[in-house]
Amino acid sequence: MQSFNSDSLSAHDVFWIASPPADDQSGNTNGTEKTEYTIAELAQEFGLTLRALRFYHSRGLISPQRDGRRRVFSRADRDRLALIVKGKKLGFTLSEISQMTEAQAGRANAHTLKLTAEKCLEQIAFFERQMREAAEALTELREIHLALSKQAMERNPNA
Repeated sequence: MQSFNSDSLSAHDVFWIASPPADDQSGNTNGTEKTEYTIAELAQEFGLTLRALRFYHSRGLISPQRDGRRRVFSRADRDRLALIVKGKKLGFTLSEISQMTEAQAGRANAHTLKLTAEKCLEQIAFFERQMREAAEALTELREIHLALSKQAMERNPNA
């Protein structure tokens, strides 16, 4: 594994996800950025269940305000949720995602930044390995398909 100089790491070196402007995802086209979201709005936007959002809240990954029994999510909660969804898609655990959100907010120490950067490299290696294995599998399947097609043609040349 590559070694890191933790002094040169910053939050920008760790997690590279930039959320699109609110106009792009929320349907807001009047030029003003939405600042509050309901749990239903975020669930729909990110394709999550209400239960998943409540779980992320219970784990401290998002921290909506309360308005009676309602949860009111801020723009920052929405941005963190975008990071959570992307992190899960990329194979990170919730604990690792939590470290990444702390790094993005500028609250991570050098040790956490180093571990998070190393985990990113591990995931890159994992996906590169998966891509190689998928390419090999496709090559084998194409060879099998070709052999089967030739056999079918030899047995039934009029088809």
